[in-house]
Amino acid sequence: MRPVPADARRSPGPAPAYAHGPASGTAYGLASGPAPDPAPDLARRATADPLFRLAAYALEAAHGRRPAAVWSAPHAFRLGPAPGPERVAAAGWPVAAAAAPREDGLVRLSSLSHPAHSCDLPLALDGPPPDGIPDWAARTYALLRALARAGHGRGGTDLHVQGALTPAAGLATAEPADCAVALAVAGVHGPAGTEPDRAELAALLAEALPPGPAGGDDGLRRAVLFARPGRALLLEPGGRRRYVPFDPPGSGARLVLMAVRGAPADRAADLGRAVELVRRAGAPAAWAPGRRSGRSVLVLLPEERVAAVRAGVAADFRGRGRPVPRFLNVPVAGAARREE
Repeated sequence: MRPVPADARRSPGPAPAYAHGPASGTAYGLASGPAPDPAPDLARRATADPLFRLAAYALEAAHGRRPAAVWSAPHAFRLGPAPGPERVAAAGWPVAAAAAPREDGLVRLSSLSHPAHSCDLPLALDGPPPDGIPDWAARTYALLRALARAGHGRGGTDLHVQGALTPAAGLATAEPADCAVALAVAGVHGPAGTEPDRAELAALLAEALPPGPAGGDDGLRRAVLFARPGRALLLEPGGRRRYVPFDPPGSGARLVLMAVRGAPADRAADLGRAVELVRRAGAPAAWAPGRRSGRSVLVLLPEERVAAVRAGVAADFRGRGRPVPRFLNVPVAGAARREE
């Protein structure tokens, strides 16, 4: 853990700035861990982003404690195949993780995406995982064990995870959740006034969740941890990073996520048709946002062509009786951060 200068404790990210004022009330009294600092009482701050208010309130509702911290981690995407270093960036839709530390070796996990499947589990560092872990929580529990083995959160944690997007949007959801959880747990169990060491956590995540269908995309996790607004992150051999401009609005363009909505068996054909249509309409580039095939592509469009392209795709799909793809504008955002 390293001290954070007063002017650098909030790295740029996908959410707006918030008013800072005294929190109301006091933390609920549980003997399971240190009393959380009530200052980040986002649940009761009318000026806070609704997602972060919801995450803070949901932790309190599920586990009877206010969070000691709420961290946000942006979704991330790749910039398409190209020679040279991997290129990744962050999108302005976050995953939130609200956390409160414990001292009794118990982890309590919840998510409003799975309201009937919260769980209380002993934090066993080794051996088989305990029985009764819901499918949605298995990855998070494995990550908590890896963090604990590295010295982060061995006393246990109350944790609530909530995303701004569903998998239907087509962006990877696991990687931002991994980073939000790791930062929240390391942060609430670390010394006050310090930020978790992101390079250390990046290495820990890469070891605990190796590349592949089960582990995920380490490049996307590094975008979540180190991205900058209006920049693409180039991942070079040896773990080196450098940044290059990637600011579509600054060049008169717009980055759009286009996700098809049909049945799984039809997605590949629908996505191929949609890509063909946008390229015909003048899109200079369209590519998958991650390494895994899915239901969406990112499209770079001249600003003046956006409305016409969307209308053309919608008319084609309606005319063939197919569900019209979703279109989402993508702001190029900054890295994960603690929400104050």
